[in-house]
Amino acid sequence: MALTAGIVGLPNVGKSTLFNAITKAGAEAANYPFATIDPNVGMVEVPDARLQKLTELVKPKKTVPTTFEFTDIAGIVKGASKGEGLGNQFLSHIRQVDAICHVVRCFDDENITHVEGRVDPLADIDTINLELVLADLESIDKRYTRVAKVAKTKDKEAMAELSVLEKIKPVLEAGKSARTVEFTEEEQKLVKGLFLLTTKPVLYVANVAEDEVANVEENDYVKQVREFAASEGAEVIVVCASAEEEIAELDAEEDRQEFLEALGIEESGLDQLIRAAYDLLGLATYFTAGEQEVRAWTFKKGMKAPECAGIIHTDFERGFIRAETVSYDDLLHYGNMHAAKEAGKVRLEGKEYLVQDGDIMLFRFNV
Repeated sequence: MALTAGIVGLPNVGKSTLFNAITKAGAEAANYPFATIDPNVGMVEVPDARLQKLTELVKPKKTVPTTFEFTDIAGIVKGASKGEGLGNQFLSHIRQVDAICHVVRCFDDENITHVEGRVDPLADIDTINLELVLADLESIDKRYTRVAKVAKTKDKEAMAELSVLEKIKPVLEAGKSARTVEFTEEEQKLVKGLFLLTTKPVLYVANVAEDEVANVEENDYVKQVREFAASEGAEVIVVCASAEEEIAELDAEEDRQEFLEALGIEESGLDQLIRAAYDLLGLATYFTAGEQEVRAWTFKKGMKAPECAGIIHTDFERGFIRAETVSYDDLLHYGNMHAAKEAGKVRLEGKEYLVQDGDIMLFRFNV
């Protein structure tokens, strides 16, 4: 799945530190604006306890997790849509990603410069959102003029697009994101072709200090971000980017667990973020399990069995016959494929089957 989540935010909010933790790619993290100029792209493994359980059940020769991309995008500043900072270069990088992880500074530290000279997460969110809205409005205005001329000739395609533009334009002019507009299925296809920044799904990442990570409910900045995100129907993940970077550098699982215990938390915020971003992209996981290999595969929710087979190899999709399928929960309950079959839990699914998250599949094909 060639989908990527872009990490955005104002300069010095912890984006590159978080990216380092996510990918261990060593992106430059410096205490000055624009330490990241070109977008860094890194692959990340998706943490999934089900994969470990399947490995214990099947005892394969190797286990392969699934992955997807994160892109670290340089910090945006007020006026970016007009060329301030590194300007439209940032906006073009955001245009290339499929979802946005918006990192917001929720900690006080006089040693780390804030580009606006103060810590105010809602003002930071507003700065970023407004720049994206202004960039989209400029794009829509240009498009509107051209399409309106063609629509006067009663061209059906132009008239349909004009109707969509007329829905979006006043919303952007009011300073709101295009994702707040409701579209029909047909309109959604037209919207997709506009490549707007504010139609991308957003996940807010509240970056807190290390000594606050165990008591985030007491952090007023986090409360503000959560209230704002709730108004948009968005999710908030709380992390301490600097601590996550330290955890990511530890090789032993035992050492990582000790670090988490010292912080007073059960699970890494990073693992929560990766799963949330994966879900935000509309991705899910199916598994293949055999003596040679237990493997997790990423697919787009709504894909049918032949398409999912094609993720492994195009021949699997081309010559698809059927898929022998059992749910993860059923396999775990019965302990092995034989017992699951005896209980009638292993199904034969055809070409119209919509693959579900957690399905364990064996594809039959002939080419």
